[in-house]
Amino acid sequence: MECCSSCFLNVFRAQWMSELKPNSASNGGNRGLSSRAADLKRKQELAREEKARELFLKAVEEEENGAVYEAIKYYRRAMQIVPDIEFKINYSRSPDPDGGNENDMDGEIEDLLAYFHQQLTLQDNSLKICVPEVDIAQMHISALPPEVLMYIFRWVVSRDLDLRALEQLSLVCRGFYICARDPEIWRSACLRAWGRSCTKLVPFNSWREMFLERPRVRFDGVYISKTAYIRQGEESLDGFYRAWHQVEYYRYLRFFPDGQVMMLTTPEDPLVTVPRLRSRNTRVESIMCGHYRLSQDTDNQTKVFVVVSKRKEEKVAEYQRISRFCRRNPAAPETEHSFHVGLQLSSGGRQSFNKLNWIHHSCHITYRSTGETVVTAFDLDQMYASFYFARVKSYTAFSERPL
Repeated sequence: MECCSSCFLNVFRAQWMSELKPNSASNGGNRGLSSRAADLKRKQELAREEKARELFLKAVEEEENGAVYEAIKYYRRAMQIVPDIEFKINYSRSPDPDGGNENDMDGEIEDLLAYFHQQLTLQDNSLKICVPEVDIAQMHISALPPEVLMYIFRWVVSRDLDLRALEQLSLVCRGFYICARDPEIWRSACLRAWGRSCTKLVPFNSWREMFLERPRVRFDGVYISKTAYIRQGEESLDGFYRAWHQVEYYRYLRFFPDGQVMMLTTPEDPLVTVPRLRSRNTRVESIMCGHYRLSQDTDNQTKVFVVVSKRKEEKVAEYQRISRFCRRNPAAPETEHSFHVGLQLSSGGRQSFNKLNWIHHSCHITYRSTGETVVTAFDLDQMYASFYFARVKSYTAFSERPL
């Protein structure tokens, strides 16, 4: 009896196991089919999103180029594929056309100068500043010795300290970037801008940082001050009305790296006057020339002190003009007039060191016979508007001498 029951139990177990095996196989097959279907759907979604992304970026490019109608067409096609494609695009990084992804370029390079030094190639046992992109028959600039290249860079900067041109030249290639960061060039620029007062590098980390951060007047343009006021005119003959006149005039300050300065007061518009101030040998009438110096007080405020006077040839011409109206030849002018101006240097807006505020203005009259000097100080009121810097490209378009 026991043998029959055990045989029956084994038969039942075998039958039960046979019934379970097909089900488990079918379930496994179903799971495999469902996973493959999910992967296929995911790939299709990624492909659709990538297509919509390309169309959307194409629309952005067309819109930037001014083709609005073409941009609308691409925008519509992209949103038909993926309605919320605008929120799925990362604008902070442009797509890599090669599909590559270098790990060392993911983050910002801290020391770009050292990185470029490592990227330079050694050819023919010599360090190449740059290499031509394609083979050319003419001599490439990379064949020049480094000393000649640095001399060319000093011509780019010139005696007028056009460091903006040097920064633009550094964008050509890695080798030019290294040459444009040469400490000797920036040290020479600092010495020309501040003289012997910049012998110490502290607290700056480099000469370039000193030139960019330390307060100084700018040489690639002109400082302009516009003054406007209303003046009461004479009463009419019938006493019915009195005219009012609006008066406008400009003051111009042009600084040079060697310590010279030009100052001009005129009612002429800047479009007419600014091009005539390019050279220090200008023939503009009534222009005053002199020198300036920078001073930094304990309150960390940088001040500019200017001393200007008329040119000698203008004084002689004025003396001859007066002598024509005199019955006898007058004596030579016995007085010397000079104007002393004090200004405070500050920054405003996005530009650095672009504003000069009045702090002092006086006239010094020196009598030659006695050597006595009479000082007349002017009250600084609303007639003394601040100077604002305007960059003039023509001032640095030509280089006369290297740095």
